This record gives sequence, C-alpha cells and structure tokens, in this order.
Amino acid sequence: MNMEFAEAVETVLRDLRAQCAVQPEIRSDDRNGITLWAPDGSGQGLTPHPEGTAAELLVHLADQVQDWAVETLWSQGASAIWPQCPTHPDTHPLTATVRMDTAVWTCPKTGTTAARIGELKTR
Repeated sequence: MNMEFAEAVETVLRDLRAQCAVQPEIRSDDRNGITLWAPDGSGQGLTPHPEGTAAELLVHLADQVQDWAVETLWSQGASAIWPQCPTHPDTHPLTATVRMDTAVWTCPKTGTTAARIGELKTR
C-alpha cells in the first residue's frame, strides 16, 4: 500500500470518526489494502483511484467510506445519512466532489461547500 493512499484513507476516516455513530474496525495489509469492518461482521475494502489528482483520490475514497457508513448505519437501525448536511439535517447526506482542485463535502441541493474532506466538525 502506498503512502499517498494511506494518508488519503486517514483523511477520510477523520470525517467518519467526527460524525458517524458507528465506527469501523480497520484492518490493513500489504496485499489487500484496507478493509472497513462493521459490527455485524460485514466488510468493505477500500480501493485507490487508478489515476488522478490527490483531490480525486480523496473523493473516490470518501464515496467508498460513505457507502460503508450508510449501509452500516442502516443495518444498525440508525439514520442512514452520513455525513449529515448541516443545512438540511436528516434530509440528505453531503456529496464528495472536487472544487478548484480541492476535495470537499457539498450540499447536493444548493451546491454549497460544507467542509473540506477530512475537516468535518465533531457533532
């Protein structure tokens, strides 16, 4: 696993730790990369973006972590919205996107940037 990938994963996991009610068990190895394990025993591997900028890698990973979080929250009977849109709570999750070469979380309704990926505030 390369250092850029490991650092990008850690950046996205900061957001998960800040705002997700369910936390993964994280396992990594040199062959298979990183897997997020849910309390029910299901796992999801994280894969690097085949090519692209650092911001595109962050967005790619944020999408994968968001998929894991939504599925895991749903399976735990919690609100399956992560990360919560601060403007429209309990309505929809934020969307990971690249804006001006920066990976950010945006509101899908207004397009407003809520935070840079890795910088969500603890709720």
